Amino acid sequence: MSDSANGEPAPPLAGAAPLIDVHAHFFHAGCGRRDWQAVNAARMRAGDRIGITCHVASILGSMGHTSPTYFASPPDVSRGNDEMLAIQRREGARVRSYVHVNPNFGDHALAEIERCAAAGAVGIKLSASRRADDRLVDPVAEQAAARGFPVLHHIWQWRRKEWGNQEASDGAELGRLAERHPGASFILAHIGGGGDYRHTFAAVRELPNVYLDLSGSGVDRGMLDDALAAVGPSRLLWGCDITMCTGLAKLRALEVIGLSPEDMALVRWRNAVRIFPPGTFPSVQGGADAGDRRAHASVVGGAR
Repeated sequence: MSDSANGEPAPPLAGAAPLIDVHAHFFHAGCGRRDWQAVNAARMRAGDRIGITCHVASILGSMGHTSPTYFASPPDVSRGNDEMLAIQRREGARVRSYVHVNPNFGDHALAEIERCAAAGAVGIKLSASRRADDRLVDPVAEQAAARGFPVLHHIWQWRRKEWGNQEASDGAELGRLAERHPGASFILAHIGGGGDYRHTFAAVRELPNVYLDLSGSGVDRGMLDDALAAVGPSRLLWGCDITMCTGLAKLRALEVIGLSPEDMALVRWRNAVRIFPPGTFPSVQGGADAGDRRAHASVVGGAR
């Protein structure tokens, strides 16, 4: 988009500083949408307008077309991962890939992590197909710790009932998994959607290897203030999920709250650089210095 006055590109809506979206999704031809290419292209255009440096993304199998979104079949899981890695190859530094796994197919999940890590994946998207604290998830968490991959997990805040076609987890359940695996980093998805985030903040406040992802459709007054009070800026990660406009709104809300430039940098990109493998984000390489990484390693290594 150009500035109408002089024809120069308009400045990014979120400013020129690095900005990493830790929670993005794409589609492919097998997702049952005729407009899948247009949707993917729209995300990239919106990302450019906002000023997103890198989209860290997953494709959840066939996104519900040939197997359930949150209980994707092994063939759908593998195809989705292949398509996601192809987007990463095409887009270069603008996109990074999670490897999506369904832990109910344990051998397949571990094989996918190995296969996709070798092809360039940088994290794990854990399907909401089993409660987060179920022991069946432990092998995936062990692989995450061994590879230095953060685990992104869909969370329904303070689940009071069962939800169809998924084994929805709340923050307390993800917290129990994180306690069992202090060497892994866990991204608790979308505090901006799915129920009572105050319950979630209390459940993970004392778990230093759980990071809150700001994505989701909600931008409630007080939500970000409470998140900062619970875990501080060093455990917040910026992301959009599906609604990119609300991701931008949260950045503006943080500015209104009065975060310092240093703390805004943590939320925008520095925390992401710390928890993903070294070299994941070459466009901001060196932004997290050795001291940052040593401090993070001491936290996820079990220090409390």
